[in-house]
Amino acid sequence: MNNKRVGSNMLLLLTAAIWGFAFVAQRVGSQYVGAFTFNGIRFAIGGISLIPLIIYFDKRKKGDSSNQSKVQVNTKKLILQGGLVGIALYAAATLQQIGLIYTTAGKASFITGLYMVFVPIIGILLKHKIEKNSWIGVLIAVVGLYLLSVNENFSIGYGDLLEVIGAIFWAIHILTIDYFSNKMDALKLSCVQFATCSILSLISALIFEQISMKGISQALVPILYGGLLSVSVAYTLQVVAQKNTKPAHAAIILSMESVFGAIGGALILGESMSSRGYIGCTLILVGILVSQIRYWPNKPKSKI
Repeated sequence: MNNKRVGSNMLLLLTAAIWGFAFVAQRVGSQYVGAFTFNGIRFAIGGISLIPLIIYFDKRKKGDSSNQSKVQVNTKKLILQGGLVGIALYAAATLQQIGLIYTTAGKASFITGLYMVFVPIIGILLKHKIEKNSWIGVLIAVVGLYLLSVNENFSIGYGDLLEVIGAIFWAIHILTIDYFSNKMDALKLSCVQFATCSILSLISALIFEQISMKGISQALVPILYGGLLSVSVAYTLQVVAQKNTKPAHAAIILSMESVFGAIGGALILGESMSSRGYIGCTLILVGILVSQIRYWPNKPKSKI
């Protein structure tokens, strides 16, 4: 393994850690502001923070020949496609943030990680070929989810259920990015999707929540973490790192965000699980890893 690949793998591990600890930030933030307010502000920060990068790369491309009409057409497509991706992001992020009010950061991180298992399943609708290891991974992960979230009355906690549904939307979000990112500039697509998610979240906050400046100030550190580190820095690290590593390897390393989420919940929030819960987490992680050993549609993109 060459030095570039080792360096890229370390950057991906750092990305996974940032995303994992974001569950802690989101759970803390949920104590002071509503889910829509939190997401609206943090994705606005994330989108704005990408603008300097977009300007920088655009300046580097200035020497390339292109006509104005082509730019206009691309702008229209960018808004449309970025908007569609942003709607999927809005649904996923909303369910995740609301779910964190009713469950722990550790459980939420592992359940959200199921999006990697759901991707190949939903990919069937897009005529993606599904490998046997993906089905094996699904079965292992389902058993893990049962042990982690289903109680003796065969019912699942409200927060855990929201996280499961959210994981499905994260998978849809990944597949839409995978489809559109080959046609559009990745940074610009991300900026538009963040802006779309932010606008939809803020509109929802105005309708369903009571926005308080005091609450926002109390949740400022979690919001900044979610906007600057989880969205802007981690995304940039992922883009840079994946230039020198294989997609399957990147997917496996990024799946460690579930582990970091549990570690963060335990160290910072004092969360703990039963032995049954830890076994469930282990099985979910094993299922994720098994499902990713040979399969991934083009390039993996984790949750924001």
